[in-house]
Amino acid sequence: MSADDHTMKKAPSPVDRHVGSRVRMRRITVGMSQEKLGEALGVTFQQIQKYEKGSNRISASRMQNIAQVLGVPVSFFFDGAPRDESIAMAVGFADNAQADYAVDIFSTPEGVALARAFASIEDPKVRRRVVDLVTTLVDGQRKN
Repeated sequence: MSADDHTMKKAPSPVDRHVGSRVRMRRITVGMSQEKLGEALGVTFQQIQKYEKGSNRISASRMQNIAQVLGVPVSFFFDGAPRDESIAMAVGFADNAQADYAVDIFSTPEGVALARAFASIEDPKVRRRVVDLVTTLVDGQRKN
């Protein structure tokens, strides 16, 4: 290994970032700290941080444990995951890749605060009104 191999850190893959953001989203939704999730899995909260950022890939067995602790199926973590378009084109199933909104939202303190607040709204009608309000605000920005 050369010295460059140690200094060049590989960026997380889009799928690893997406899966990590879904772990973070679910953990926050159920009101669990990184420390508590780490304790349940037998790892440090720093390891949970690395999983959530996508900088450490989650093994299949660890993902199964995380899904059990957070009360979701493993497939939850892949919902809306970005696709490798070169593979999709090669087999004839290409379409537009979905935007990875969860990664963007949970990369800011404001996004985390918004998600926590939104998750605490119990009335589905009120949730719908919040979504309508935000949509209206965004539409108003686009017109300006």
